[in-house]
Amino acid sequence: MSVVINEHRIYLSDRARLAAYSAAISRVVRPGDVVLDLGCGTGILGLLACRAGAARVYAIDATGMIEVARRLARDNGLTDRIVHLNTLSLDARLPEPVDVVMCDQMGCFGIDAGVVEYMTDARERFLRPGGTLIPQRLTLTVAPVEKTDLRPQVEFWNTAPAGFEFGSVRKWAVNNSYAAKFQTGQFLSEPVPGTTLDLRSASTHALTFAVALHVQRSGTFEGIAGWFSAELAPGVTMSNSPLDADAIERHAAFFPVDRTVPVCGGDVIDLELHIIPLEKVVTWKASVRRPLEGDAGQAVPVAAFVHSTFNGLLMAREHLLKTRPSFQPTLTRRGHARASALALCNGQRPLTEIEETLFETYQDVFPRRDQVSAFLSELVTRDTE
Repeated sequence: MSVVINEHRIYLSDRARLAAYSAAISRVVRPGDVVLDLGCGTGILGLLACRAGAARVYAIDATGMIEVARRLARDNGLTDRIVHLNTLSLDARLPEPVDVVMCDQMGCFGIDAGVVEYMTDARERFLRPGGTLIPQRLTLTVAPVEKTDLRPQVEFWNTAPAGFEFGSVRKWAVNNSYAAKFQTGQFLSEPVPGTTLDLRSASTHALTFAVALHVQRSGTFEGIAGWFSAELAPGVTMSNSPLDADAIERHAAFFPVDRTVPVCGGDVIDLELHIIPLEKVVTWKASVRRPLEGDAGQAVPVAAFVHSTFNGLLMAREHLLKTRPSFQPTLTRRGHARASALALCNGQRPLTEIEETLFETYQDVFPRRDQVSAFLSELVTRDTE
């Protein structure tokens, strides 16, 4: 079974998610509305919009799932009302403004699947004045946790697999976020809402929030759990909170700290998160302090950590060197071939002619015709219309 198809089976099996979107769409979409569905997948949100009375739905998906959405629209007799566009929404162009923009690109922590970037772009380019977004707001909530199943994934790199030293890889592992399921017994403090993003006015600029997490009992601080609550429409919310009995079937996020720290009731964990939505980079700073007995307002530091998913990225040093402002780039032969191919894609030549020209000119790059054919197929499906 296709992994992607099975992923969407899971989405469709999530009754809480479907119920929330169905309620929000029926509340927001009015008969005759024009609706935009970003990252449509199977197209379920567009189907719900048609049920609510939408006159037209623009369903956008950059992957092969667009064919599934097309087939399902046909199977449900809605091909006359749903227009499918196989492109990234950032590259899309629509012939008319829309009344509603909707999507579910929220990931585990609300901002890690591109919702801010995609909704900001669609709001500015496609949404008519007075139009509506689904979701409208995102609240990000955090809590310190212990006894996670993910700690062994970080510490694995110190176990010397096959007798070899792998410990240096741990620095990447501890600077990643992980998808996780949490139980209420793992929380060391009450969860605290960190920030709320209003997608009707939010931008892709970096954002920062800081909270104080008051430890309620003795335990072992291993990292931070994070999740979201989305206001899809007035009175309709959807969350992946471990505390929500009606939570959707989606993991929360786990942000580990470098080492576990014993804590006790009364300790305070000061947490600061810095998020760059456009890059999907999260930096978390966590410090533990313990109040001094009989000395109100005074505390001693116990531990402090700084982590960032940027430091967890796997980037070759060659690539990093090429990002220096002083670097003077020159095209490789393959780069020249790509530039030539793009120049030939001017709407005046058939693909067979472009392929023949590239094969004759760049045989040092493409010694076989099937190689230039594959190269050109990738280029025209991604960079042409």
